[in-house]
This record gives sequence, C-alpha cells and structure tokens, in this order.
Amino acid sequence: MELQLIEVYIKEEELKPLLSRLEDFSIISKWHLKESEQYELIRILVKKANSEKILNYLQQKAEQSEELKALLYTVQTYIPHISEEKEESKDLDENAELIRASRHELYTVVHSSSQITRSFSWFLVLSSIVATAGIIKNSPAIVIGAMVIAPLIGPYTSAAFASVLGDYKLMRQSVLTSFYGLFVPLAIAALFGIFFKLPIHSNEFLARTNIEIIDIAVALAAGAAGAISFVKRMAEALVGVMVSVALLPPTIVLGMMVGSGDWSEALTPFLLLLVNISSIILSAILVFWFSGIKPVNWQKIQVANTSRRFALLFVSLIIAILSIVILFISF
Repeated sequence: MELQLIEVYIKEEELKPLLSRLEDFSIISKWHLKESEQYELIRILVKKANSEKILNYLQQKAEQSEELKALLYTVQTYIPHISEEKEESKDLDENAELIRASRHELYTVVHSSSQITRSFSWFLVLSSIVATAGIIKNSPAIVIGAMVIAPLIGPYTSAAFASVLGDYKLMRQSVLTSFYGLFVPLAIAALFGIFFKLPIHSNEFLARTNIEIIDIAVALAAGAAGAISFVKRMAEALVGVMVSVALLPPTIVLGMMVGSGDWSEALTPFLLLLVNISSIILSAILVFWFSGIKPVNWQKIQVANTSRRFALLFVSLIIAILSIVILFISF
C-alpha cells in the first residue's frame, strides 16, 4: 500500500471548517499541531489513490485564501503497519480509473521535464554521439546504451499531459523542448554525415531506412508504456529506453543523410520519425485521459476538453495520412 502525507498550514480561524470538511474524505489518520501564533498545522495520512481529491479541495480553498499552504510527501514507512482492506473505498472510482499519482504531483514532474536544462542538454549530446557511433559501427549494444541515457521521454510526455489539461503555456514549452531534443541529435548526425560515408552496410542504419505499418503499433505501445509508468511514478528511465528507441535512431539516420546530401533517401527515416512522434503522443494523451487527469475548475475543464479533442484529432489525422503514405510506399 502506497501512502502519502499532506501537510496543511492554515490560519486559526479557518481551522474548524477545514477539519469538518476533512471528515468527508477517506483518510487513514490526521494530526493537529499549533505551528505558531498565526498558523495551525494539520498532517493528513492518506492512501496515494485518495490524495488527489484532498489536494483538489485544498487548491480551491487556496484560491480563496492566500494564507493556506499545503505540501505533499511520499511516505516510505509507517508504523504500525496498515493491513490492506478488501472493502471498497467510497473515494475510489468503481469504473476502474488507473490508480495513479495525484495530478498535482504529476504536474510538478511534467513542468520540470518540459524545461531545457544543462543536464538535459548534456545527456542529449552524449546520447546522440553514442547512438551515431553505434549505428556506424553496427553495434546494437552501443545503440541501446545510447537509449538508456537519452532524455527524450520527458518533453513528449509533458506535451501530451499539457494537451489533456489545456495548459497552453506548458504545451508551448514542451513543444519547444521536444524540437530542441530532435535538433541536437539531427545536427550532430549531420556533422558525421558530412565527414564520413553513410554506413550502408550497417544493419542498424538500414533498419531505419525501411518503414512498415507495424512501426505505428510499436510507437503506440512505447508511448502508452511511457505514459503509464509516468502516471504511476514507476521507473520511467527503463520505459524511456523504448521511447528513445523510437525517436533517437531515426533522427540520427535522418541527420546523417541530410549531412551527406542524400535528400531522396532521407524521406523514409523522416516519415518513420513523424510516425513515431505522432503515435507516442497519441497513446500518451489517451492514457492520461482514461486515467482521469483533468482540471478542477469548471472553466478550465472546458478549455481542457477543447484542447484534448483538438490534439487527438490533429495527431490522429497525421497518423492516418502517414499510414496512407506508408501503404503507398510499400506497394
């Protein structure tokens, strides 16, 4: 059982209404302390699946009172041990929503993943160099090693998450970071393409010069796996390898062809890259949508619904067009 602790700092005059309202939520335990002359401290121990509703309430209350502050912690151990209860919780959706981290916790991770940081840039450069070398040397082990350190899962997950919430500011930042995440390996591979001959005898190279409909299914599965690992806060780095496999090698091959001036042959890895990007974003949007991620405010919900529908329509249309092009190329 995963537990979380919510700390709430509130004015003394607002304490009783808050304590009364907490009775409506499914909580394990709560403690009340006098923090200072002005503030009261309430600690609330909850199951991870039940924290979002409390945080939603606190967010709405914080919009009315700037004095309210709330913090969320993950609890590693709790004594005495809490046994799993078989009875259904009134706060859980019986329609089998994906048990996940709270929207507030996910948003914090998404926001940091959408930023272009120094560490992001370094990992991107290093993974691009390693992947290019692996493709030239025809070494699957080196290419896989590059996928492990490639940080590409973050911005694409952030873009899909932002489209579900209708957060256009976050979406713009995520898209910019995503383009940056493709431009760097494209530029590095283009430099290799200028100074070295294309490795036409490398299976790793040739694999990205062939595109089939099955590639769409692979990218959809990779995007869904990445999104599920994200909402459940699991080991994203491992699943991120699969996402990077779908994105980084086609970008490297495309860059090498561009650098060598082989424009006609560059069409296939370009199509493969577009297919993989669109499929990953589509499946991530669907996972976030079906897991119940949405804003609290009614007006924001309307914006989010519009954003999600537009994103789904746009990405699905691109995939449909690319599928027709792939079928045309195949025959």
